[in-house]
Amino acid sequence: MATTADLKKGAVLKFNNEPCLILESEHRTPGNLRAFYQVKMRNLRTGKLSETRFRSGETLEFLRVEKRDFQYLYKDGDSFVFMDKANYDQVSVEPKSVGDYAKFLKEGSDAFLTFNDTEILSVEMPAHANLRVVQTEPGVKGDSVNNIMKPATLETGAEIQVPIFVNEGDLLRIDTSTGAYIERVKG
Repeated sequence: MATTADLKKGAVLKFNNEPCLILESEHRTPGNLRAFYQVKMRNLRTGKLSETRFRSGETLEFLRVEKRDFQYLYKDGDSFVFMDKANYDQVSVEPKSVGDYAKFLKEGSDAFLTFNDTEILSVEMPAHANLRVVQTEPGVKGDSVNNIMKPATLETGAEIQVPIFVNEGDLLRIDTSTGAYIERVKG
């Protein structure tokens, strides 16, 4: 067993029988009151964010997790099939573990899978993905000064808002955590 002194960003804690990734941990000592840790964490099964206070010195149960490099291969029914880059083993992942990243996955995409023994806890993608626009309204020449946005459909089927100067066939860099347009990419 560990204590609250071991709370660090990136550690995985077993909280209410659920694996939770610690995003932030701050030790606070308010005046004459007892010290505590204010912890922001994400449930790895549901994706929900929560904030909790732990008394200083409280015992906690941490989980041993392993994060490995995988490549997305294809979708098989509802499941997503990934291949381990180290040993070429294939694993099927439930859609709830993939979460919102599913709309930015294309064949050959890199991903990181987090395991607790043999159970897959979460799937993460790199911070940015380069995806091609397959459908959008044509851009108007000379209208790149305004911050006007329009909908565009990407090659993975995701629909995002892009600047008015983006055309079909353009390769875009997308923030995978928010789904926001970052920039056009040459290629």
